[in-house]
This record gives sequence, C-alpha cells and structure tokens, in this order.
Amino acid sequence: MIAGLCASVITALARLVTSVRGEWRGCEPGSRARIYFANHNSHLDFVLIWSVLPGALRQVTRPVAGADYWLKGQARRLIIERVFNAVLIDRTAASQEHNPVTRMIAALDEGASLILFPEGTRNMTEARLLPFKSGLYHLAKARPDVELVPVWIENLNRVMPKGEIVPIPLLCTVTFGAGMQLAEGEDKVGFLERARAALLAIAPERGDRS
Repeated sequence: MIAGLCASVITALARLVTSVRGEWRGCEPGSRARIYFANHNSHLDFVLIWSVLPGALRQVTRPVAGADYWLKGQARRLIIERVFNAVLIDRTAASQEHNPVTRMIAALDEGASLILFPEGTRNMTEARLLPFKSGLYHLAKARPDVELVPVWIENLNRVMPKGEIVPIPLLCTVTFGAGMQLAEGEDKVGFLERARAALLAIAPERGDRS
C-alpha cells in the first residue's frame, strides 16, 4: 500500500515538473514482454519512461539500475526496491555469479518487461549516444521472442543537470519507436549498430548536439 502511494506521488511529480508526454510512433502500448531501451542522461530517466506507461504496464515493467548508486541510503533503497521493483545489477562484479544478463533474463522469464540503458552509463558528452554495451545483444539472443522497443527521452538532462538538486521545469517527451528483434544470423556488431540507429531515428533534430 505504501509502495503504491509512493508510486502515485512520484508519477505525479514527474508529470508536474516535466509536463512529460509519451509519443507512441512505431508501436502501441501492449501487454507482451518488451525491453524498452533508451538514451541515458540522468538517474531519473527510467522514471519518465515509467510515468508515461499505462498503469497496468507500470506494474509489470522493471527498470534495470546500478546497485552501487541506488542502494546508498534507505530512501533510495526503498524507492528502487519497493516502488519500482528494479532489477539491480552490480556494475563492479565480473563473475558469472553476478552476470547482469542472467538477472535480466530471469525477470523476463517471470513475465516482466524491462527498461534498459544500453550505453551503460549516463552520457555526459556532446555525442547524442555513446557506443552500446553488449548486454542488449545478449538479451536479444537469449530471448529472441521478446520485442525490443527504442525509446528517446528528450530534455531531461536539462531538467535535472548533473549536480543539481532542484529540478528546472521544462517540457519533456518520451518517444517510443518501432519494435525490433535480432535477425537470423545477425552478429553482435551489426545488431548493436542497427539498434543504435533505430534509437537515433526517433530523436528530434537538435542543433546543439552532434
């Protein structure tokens, strides 16, 4: 009950501060398992994606987040574990026991959809996107029936610049593109290039980013 109330408050605040709107250009909201993969500029990126999903989808959609950040302090832990039911990954461990892809596959097998940031870290550069890590490819290969949906978040890095505590009110958009899947015989490099191109294809034109 408390987690549900917190979820409602966080969603309302996200919409109030950002006036966020969701644009479903290449697909429609659906109940099938999906991996929403998005550009990454802020720790609050997944909140915006989550807030524009229909209520029924929010309940089964889990963000993938770094344990090293979200488990610092009781408030963060409560939000990420109880409100968002995130798949927490240890970005410092390299053993098979802590393989983040294994944990994400387990969540998909339980019927969840995922919110994933294939750049692997927040993009603080002038490039529109950093190179993609291999996790998205391994997920697509392990579960080829799961639809991969590119999602472009626009303006959140301006709402919550790095180091700021108080958000700056500004209109944000979350654009959902057409779903894709791993093609038969497609290798890792080719797939990641195609996924990256699909994400850039739904990004609005901007003169201040390369």
